[in-house]
Amino acid sequence: MTLRGCTAVTAALLLTPGVGYAATEANFAARTTGDLVELCTAAPDNPIGAAAVNFCEGFAQGAVLVEMQNMAAFRGSKLFCLPNPPPSRNEALSEFVNWARVSPDRMSVSSTDGLFRFLSERYPCSQSR
Repeated sequence: MTLRGCTAVTAALLLTPGVGYAATEANFAARTTGDLVELCTAAPDNPIGAAAVNFCEGFAQGAVLVEMQNMAAFRGSKLFCLPNPPPSRNEALSEFVNWARVSPDRMSVSSTDGLFRFLSERYPCSQSR
């Protein structure tokens, strides 16, 4: 299946009524990639669903912005190189969720390690940089 196909399937699953995930308050600690995935895919009818999705988006955007500033400030290899223009936040998070769920061992790593592993695999830096 192509990346576009995977993204479409993931989006369809996330938007299908009745198919939601039960994020809990414990997930807000965002200790693991699994916690972050649960927050990113919280069901809209979950009492904390909107807060969970907003937390997911803010956490991911903050982590990425801080790492991008760190990479710009220090010489050396970069973890990831986003394309220009960068993907939308929703597109990237949808791909992240799909990436994390493909391999259960990814769900137990720390949330930032999982996020940065995904970004480094999805948006590697070319050898010429």
